[in-house]
Amino acid sequence: MAQNAHFTDCILVQLTALPGAGGAAAQASLASRFARFCEQSSLPLSLHRVAWSEPTQTAYCYARLVSPGPLAADALLAMTDWWAREGAGFTNIRISRLEQVFAAPGLSSVASAAFHYVVEMDPEAGWMPEISRWYDDEHMPGLAAVEGCILALRFLNHDHGPYSLACYDLVTDQALHLPAWLAVRGTAWSDITRPHFQNTIRTMFDTQS
Repeated sequence: MAQNAHFTDCILVQLTALPGAGGAAAQASLASRFARFCEQSSLPLSLHRVAWSEPTQTAYCYARLVSPGPLAADALLAMTDWWAREGAGFTNIRISRLEQVFAAPGLSSVASAAFHYVVEMDPEAGWMPEISRWYDDEHMPGLAAVEGCILALRFLNHDHGPYSLACYDLVTDQALHLPAWLAVRGTAWSDITRPHFQNTIRTMFDTQS
């Protein structure tokens, strides 16, 4: 295996709109550019999701590797060069290898996603095994079973963290306020693990694809 290679299921491209460069037209242009990026990549990619946060003016764009497997960091260099040429109107462009560690269809799996909710965090030293068990055995299956959740995925970000990225495709952003969702968040095990999250980022995105 090449040095610094990590098993990779997805490529994540994160971008922030320059001041005054956001809006619907910029979002549509980004979706078109990301589709072109997937088509032109020397590494076969399949577009998975383009998501946009209006409050933060940030986009998270996901592409799945057609053949997941170990991927070295230098494989991202050509992708970085592509966005340096084609990323006009955006800054803070970061490209990361994501390793999928959890997936569950949601109770509303046949619906279309209007929102994409992401929770990113770094585990406190020594707490990753316990947090992973909590995510896999209780938290993510529980949230997937809430009405309005379409898909629950969790990735490890091997490049531009935070390290753990849990994401949920949702019918409505109001799913986070449902009693069933709040009950899953409020368990005793949640109270044990959540204080050991560091660098936590929670973002609600609109979906573009």
